[in-house]
Amino acid sequence: MYVRMPATMRGAQRGGISPLLWLASFCLLGLTFRTASYGLHGSGDLQSGIAMRATTPFMSRMLPLRHRATFSTALARPRQSFVDGNRRVGLMRMRAEEIEEAKTDDGETYKFQAEVGRVMDIIINSLYSNRDVFLREMISNAADACDKKRFLRIQEGISSSEKLGIRVIPNKDARVLIIEDTGIGMDKEELQKNLGRIAQSGTAKFIEEYGKEAGDASQNLIGKFGVGFYSSFLVANKVEVVTKKYGSGEQYRWSSESSSMDKFKIQSDSSAFPMESGTRIILHLKDDCDDYLDDFKLKELLRKYSEFVNFPIEIWAQKTSYEQVPDEAAVNATKPGEPPKTKTVAKTSEEWETLNEQKPIWLRNPKEVNGSDYTEFYKSTFRAFDEPLTSAHFGVEGQVEFKSLLYVPGSVPFELMNNMFDNSARGIRLYVKRVFINDKFEDLMPRWLLFIRGVVDSDDLPLNVGREILQKSNVLRLIRRRLDPAKYKRFWDMFGKYLKIGIIEDDMNNKEELAKLCRFWSSKSGDKFTTLEDYVAGMKEGQKSIYYITGETKDVAAKSPTLEKLNKLGYEVLYLTDPVDEFVFQSLRTFDEKELVDASKENVDVGTSDEEKKQVEERKKELEPLTSWLKTLLSANVEAVQISNRLTESPAVLVQGQFGMSPTMERFMRAQASTTGRDFSMRMKPTLEINPNHVIVKTLKSKFSEDKHDKDTQDFAKLLYDVAAMSGGYNIEEPNALASRIMSLMSGGQISASETVTPEVHDEKNSGKDNDPPVDVVDAEVVS
Repeated sequence: MYVRMPATMRGAQRGGISPLLWLASFCLLGLTFRTASYGLHGSGDLQSGIAMRATTPFMSRMLPLRHRATFSTALARPRQSFVDGNRRVGLMRMRAEEIEEAKTDDGETYKFQAEVGRVMDIIINSLYSNRDVFLREMISNAADACDKKRFLRIQEGISSSEKLGIRVIPNKDARVLIIEDTGIGMDKEELQKNLGRIAQSGTAKFIEEYGKEAGDASQNLIGKFGVGFYSSFLVANKVEVVTKKYGSGEQYRWSSESSSMDKFKIQSDSSAFPMESGTRIILHLKDDCDDYLDDFKLKELLRKYSEFVNFPIEIWAQKTSYEQVPDEAAVNATKPGEPPKTKTVAKTSEEWETLNEQKPIWLRNPKEVNGSDYTEFYKSTFRAFDEPLTSAHFGVEGQVEFKSLLYVPGSVPFELMNNMFDNSARGIRLYVKRVFINDKFEDLMPRWLLFIRGVVDSDDLPLNVGREILQKSNVLRLIRRRLDPAKYKRFWDMFGKYLKIGIIEDDMNNKEELAKLCRFWSSKSGDKFTTLEDYVAGMKEGQKSIYYITGETKDVAAKSPTLEKLNKLGYEVLYLTDPVDEFVFQSLRTFDEKELVDASKENVDVGTSDEEKKQVEERKKELEPLTSWLKTLLSANVEAVQISNRLTESPAVLVQGQFGMSPTMERFMRAQASTTGRDFSMRMKPTLEINPNHVIVKTLKSKFSEDKHDKDTQDFAKLLYDVAAMSGGYNIEEPNALASRIMSLMSGGQISASETVTPEVHDEKNSGKDNDPPVDVVDAEVVS
């Protein structure tokens, strides 16, 4: 259903719309706003494509009131083929001999106005970077012509058996491509004005003539530039236009060649033209453009650019069918009573094939579209085999108007499987008046929405809006829906990382909205994810911050000694197990006005009471000689040694300064540096916090008091550091030294940590003389 909202946005939901789709729709506002500017900064395809579209939405406003309902009803009718029974109404198939010019008068030759030849050279060689778009422009102009004719028919109250439509005829023998329509056509004066002047749009002239009742509405039309027709010279050396104006019996031929771009010719024409009105464009193709005579290529382009045009598009194409016929060669081999042998024969025929039978369901009322319609459209449009998790069908009204249909895929798109930010991914398709414009928007759609699939269609795309409008919108605060938990779990497993990247890269105040969609493990979530909203809702009385800790896995994070005091207080702690999570929280900083606090950083407030703080200060003074000695002894590994207020069970823990890296982040950065061949030199030494109430620390204090220079005392202190490093997830720089200290401890001091450990060798001859137990002798294999 359509829901009226502030910010002039309307939307529909099906099955519970994920707020992610509203984020996507929010960004589409920016996409639409920025598309115009994009066209003015070098995308000729986009700008010129937009330039030729804009009649239908405003025609109903131009009509007298008595005709408006009729016009709306006509627009709502399904497309019809314009082949009526055995009689081909409208366009006639052109054979090779029919392409020759009919007997005409000498005609008149005109010069293009003011430097037009030079401007056309710019259009042909610079404005259009992809010459495939010429077909889009020709079809779009034909559709506009049909729109205008339908408008005039309704205004005049005239009914006609002639159907409106477009046909494409490739002729390989004559090397010409013909595009015909049964639209409004042109007279001699219009040919001279519309095709003899660059940026002279027939659409703009039509609106000017019939749009007085529309007031300022006609000023929003964008089809006023009139450059699309000249894209035909991208592929043609010579272009001919045969046309007959609606309501007029005269027929004219316009022609121009690329070799003489400064002039064109208009003459009367008497070639076969069975339509009551319309236009036939004949393109004499360049030598390197033969692929545009291939019906497979033409079908591909027509489906890509014009699949949803409002009038039927037919192409004259070959069709191969297979029939079973008697095998005359096997007649003699057939035994009496056996059925005659047959063979399969391929038969090739030519016939009209309609290409745009699929309806643009985004233009329908969402109340009339069911789930299977959305799924079928998703699969056919995006060549997908999965079913979408959800979809959003909505419209936007205001300074920019468009309709859109967005999908969250049911699986990771193929092109994103190896690279989540693959530049070749094509997710959002932009249409203007149902004509495809572009599906590659670098720097327009945020890359963290690269996996979203959908269409955006605008009838009115002004070129004077800016990105700042997007930044002022508050639509994300107005609309929030959820996928059901089962579907959202699937979504999060596939696309959760995109949302995290979105938080890091977003520059338009979407961070908190994205954060609401993220999921994390926590100390209280068990085997299920939790959200930041649920965390805040469950905070203990007096708790001021949201606590988190990083770890390679959920279990590793849960066993960190830094959480002992927080667990004792019953505070929930989020476990960040993805390497990107730490970047996310550093970018987010706060959520719901609660500070995000890394529990593994020094000087963290872990709910210490005034009495506890007083005790800590007393212990600092008491153990100051010990902490100073430890700092000197471990200076290569630690920045400082402090008394801890967070430990209840462990003897020591390593914590980072406010700008230090967690061990998880350090390993990630080291791996990143390794892949680029650089050395990692950003390591910051942690702080060692000791628990003065632990028996190991008390033992160390006793050894320190007896002899701080003793080797065993120093090894004991180093072993304390090693234990803190391992339990905190840090790498041990000297594992051999750690092994020696452990063996020294296990031997009760009989093996010094500085000694080389060698195995005892037994003498078989004397093995029985002592009370040593017998030794089994086995063969040993040395493995290199």
